[in-house]
Amino acid sequence: MPAIADVARLAGVSKATASRALSGRGYVSDATRIRVTAAAAKIGYIASPNAASLVTGRTQSIGVIIPFVNRWFFGEVLEGVERALLDAKYDLTLYNLTFGGAERDRIFEFFLARKRVDAIIAVSVELTKPESDRLIEQGKPVVAIGGWIPGSTTLTIDEVAAGRLATEHLIHLGHRTIAHIGGEDAATEPLSVHGQRWRGYRSALEHAGIDGSTTLAAMSMPGGYTAALQVLGDPRQRPTAIFAACDEIAFGVFLAAERLGLEIPRDLSVIGIDGHEYSEMYGLTTVEQFPGDQGRAAVATTMTLLDPHDDTVLPAHTTMPVRLVVRSSTAAPAR
Repeated sequence: MPAIADVARLAGVSKATASRALSGRGYVSDATRIRVTAAAAKIGYIASPNAASLVTGRTQSIGVIIPFVNRWFFGEVLEGVERALLDAKYDLTLYNLTFGGAERDRIFEFFLARKRVDAIIAVSVELTKPESDRLIEQGKPVVAIGGWIPGSTTLTIDEVAAGRLATEHLIHLGHRTIAHIGGEDAATEPLSVHGQRWRGYRSALEHAGIDGSTTLAAMSMPGGYTAALQVLGDPRQRPTAIFAACDEIAFGVFLAAERLGLEIPRDLSVIGIDGHEYSEMYGLTTVEQFPGDQGRAAVATTMTLLDPHDDTVLPAHTTMPVRLVVRSSTAAPAR
């Protein structure tokens, strides 16, 4: 197997210069870097990450904690993170928090302590205080996308404002009976993503002087379908509009409305939050966020925190953008 000495000999430079040229650490002229890179490619030299970590103290790996990998938002964030890490020449180590109990405990008590990662990106995870403490005790940068972890740098949309914006859109159309189908933790975890969206919904209703109702659902199309059948089942108490806590719930509302013979938006207006890739196909009005951009921004923040020569002072919290996208699923209520 070719060694760094072989690359240096072929390029006509010292081993130290060849190492700097291939690692990107330290000054090397562009001409020398090109010559060394060409030499490495010619003989098939691949730098050893283990050897590099002994020199730099870095693993070139970032741990990503995520509660789901099979839901659209999380998949989009993960793709953004992965692409940005590849560009930064970092690996990704994934920790899935779908399971609870002992399996979840092992991630915080054993795997994170054992695995060598340079930093941690947490994606919309709700952590207990002991779990948060264990993360911070690692002494490594922690960047949170969605949700809030004490001691971390966070990047989130303003969930309360997003919930308020979605509800105000329905109110401005003239709706006065607006139901909310929220995430399962909306009632019990007021600081969770869906708890904050529910607070935005309540704030908009209170400002308009109207009442509303909330039904909790799993954050999925089947969850939205089941909850919407409950909300829409009694024609005497049927709302004219539904604010769904995410687009996938909204898609379930569409299916439930169709089963009950309701036409959207003639009989029911529906709005969601996310900007799911299928929202345009459904004609869904939504408050669009950009999860891929959030993933890339989290990696950029992480790289800044890891760079000992970067004296940029990062804000503890960054609010990411959203926009209201109006489509055919919302209209004024029938008179």
